[in-house]
Amino acid sequence: MTTSSQAPAAGQTAERTKRVLLAKPRGYCAGVDRAVVTVEKALETYGPPVYVRKEIVHNRHVVDTLRERGVIFVEDTDEVPEGALLVFSAHGVSPAVREAAKKRNLRTIDATCPLVTKVHKEVNRFAREDYDILLIGHHGHEEVEGTSGEAPEKVQLVDKPEDVEKVQVRDPSKVVWLSQTTLSVDETMERVNQLKERFPELQAPPSDDICYATSNRQEAVKAMAPECDLVLVVGSKNSSNSNRLVEVAVQNGASDAHLIDYADQIDDAWLDGVSTVGVTSGASVPDVLVMQVLDHLAERGWDSVEEVTTANEKVTFALPRELRKDLDENPDKPKSVR
Repeated sequence: MTTSSQAPAAGQTAERTKRVLLAKPRGYCAGVDRAVVTVEKALETYGPPVYVRKEIVHNRHVVDTLRERGVIFVEDTDEVPEGALLVFSAHGVSPAVREAAKKRNLRTIDATCPLVTKVHKEVNRFAREDYDILLIGHHGHEEVEGTSGEAPEKVQLVDKPEDVEKVQVRDPSKVVWLSQTTLSVDETMERVNQLKERFPELQAPPSDDICYATSNRQEAVKAMAPECDLVLVVGSKNSSNSNRLVEVAVQNGASDAHLIDYADQIDDAWLDGVSTVGVTSGASVPDVLVMQVLDHLAERGWDSVEEVTTANEKVTFALPRELRKDLDENPDKPKSVR
């Protein structure tokens, strides 16, 4: 781990009043960047309206901004006029949703994060090999619904500790766990260990399912949390990875932590008696919202900002092929978004 600013040792906090520790990495991951740019490019290329199933990413600001530009967000395919353009969100969809879109003759662009697609492929592989698949994730989350939908007869969702006891498998030697990409790393491994007590031969995914961005943002929070009287996580309430950052902050030593969409949601009472404020943001949050939080804090005396760096991210993903081929540039040349 490298840090661009080392946090002072315990006991020195009182000498450094009113400072901000700013986590890095934070904010947009490559999958979110790709999804948002996909919708923006679709608007530019085909014109509004562009329909998006569910929220393209779980962030209020992003969704409201795109809606103002002509995006229509729908709950399901039957709300989209036949023959219209529909974008699948970054969280992924099940084969049943794709089939429903096909029956309505919808032109689709798949903005599913490639790391979510990887988990879908793992489900298909283990289903073909006749494994029981234990998917660790949150009930009702769009990503979980899409992933489970790849092989609903083989997948069992494990959310809470009590779910572990409910699992029934056909052959204890052919059981594998997979996970939602936006979970807490620590909580996921806690659930895995509980499952292993029941199924000692439980197999792990071929590679980590929790995405690099989720892990990296949690590690950055862990690094600064012990020095923080308060951690502010910029992110929306329906963002799984943003909620996990609040939990990780408290679990790793922060005295208090809150999730906010915008700077004006900061309650001044939270700042009473606070010396060090940690600031970070979920993987679907544009950095402009973080800068507004820093401005808000600076106006109240927290104008010393130290960036705490635990990783440098350089991952990029090409835009969906359905969109690339219709752009003016060479359709054979993959485009990366930053």
